[in-house]
Amino acid sequence: SMKNRQEEFDVVVIGAGAAGLMAAGRAAERGVRVAIIDKNKNLGRKLLITGNGRCNITQAEFNDKEFVKKLDKKGQWLFSALAAFGPKEAIDFFESRGLKTKVEPGGRVFPISDKAQEVLDVLLKYLREKKVKIFLGEEVLGFNLKNKKIVSVKLGDQEINARSFILCTGGKAYPVTGSTGDGYSWAGILGHKVVKLVPALVPVETKETWPKNLSGLSLKNVRLNLWQDSKKQDSRLGEMLFTHFGLSGPIVLDISKKIGELLPAGEIIIEIDLNPALDILQLDKRLQCDFMANRNKDLKNYLPDLVPQKMAETIIKFSKIDAHKKLNALSREERKKIATLLKSLKTGVRGLMGFDQAMVTGGGVDLKEIDSRTMRSKIIDNLFFAGEIIDLDGPTGGYNLQICWSTGYVAGTNAIS
Repeated sequence: SMKNRQEEFDVVVIGAGAAGLMAAGRAAERGVRVAIIDKNKNLGRKLLITGNGRCNITQAEFNDKEFVKKLDKKGQWLFSALAAFGPKEAIDFFESRGLKTKVEPGGRVFPISDKAQEVLDVLLKYLREKKVKIFLGEEVLGFNLKNKKIVSVKLGDQEINARSFILCTGGKAYPVTGSTGDGYSWAGILGHKVVKLVPALVPVETKETWPKNLSGLSLKNVRLNLWQDSKKQDSRLGEMLFTHFGLSGPIVLDISKKIGELLPAGEIIIEIDLNPALDILQLDKRLQCDFMANRNKDLKNYLPDLVPQKMAETIIKFSKIDAHKKLNALSREERKKIATLLKSLKTGVRGLMGFDQAMVTGGGVDLKEIDSRTMRSKIIDNLFFAGEIIDLDGPTGGYNLQICWSTGYVAGTNAIS
């Protein structure tokens, strides 16, 4: 009977992703009995696919003010958690447990081994050492409440009682890993406001077919400009990727949130600058010099010196210049046309891809209803939140995992206080 199937803990963590594993380990480190519950049969499924299986652990930005700037206006909310457990503490946590790390361009911190499995192994060992009880393949069916407190969590054939509960169920991104947004409905049932959920860090579908024809091509050091109503709305510099539906890669993912905000107001144009280091006049001068030095070269044989072959073919197609024309035969207008295309290739935006392609979820449990110093709910006295379920997300480069480590650590620290 149900009465015979009750277990008693001090802290119960629901969700065994990055935030949940950190919260459970930290709470147990404080000497209390901890259980972690996950509906998956395996722990850390989403963690294993982050950073293409390499796991971008954190961002090597040790100035908290600079870190929160990257999280837009809501970033201020994270100050306390970063002060308690920021990127430096996250790196120390893993390094002190035998995981060597390296910093790559853009401040991205990875394991030297490039294996996400080793990051998960550190966290699982942390839980084992601290004697956290793990319930796998267990779906949470609801909560029992009494006097503004959760008394127990209901599973299939048992109830788990605890003094405190930490909700770390992740978001709706990558639903194949079990991130199906269950936590939002529970938060809502428990009286919390959930800010509208949107896919964040998500690829972009283009209107034109030319980007799709370049599928698989990756570009480094390019600038992406976002235009609406003839006004530049945003800009990013870095790496991008062409796909069978449009555009992806770090700078596209980072700018996707802005695209989502702007789309309801009308058409958006993405402009790709293939040579951001030079302005249009400097680039034209460079082309003049190159054309003089390579006067007998065909245009189609020269352009791959500047851009990848597939991109060179696209530029020639747009320019409507004969690919076999010699450089010394090109007119001033034709040269300027090439320069303009190198600085400004444009495509319209059809829309954003869905949650199944998104890296994280925008929106979540309203920050105003969570104490930023403790992660405690302001509505349910013994409920805490950590990770992606909270209405806070950042750009690519380790920011989102750091939000998980910081909020998970603080929730685990304060769950028994």
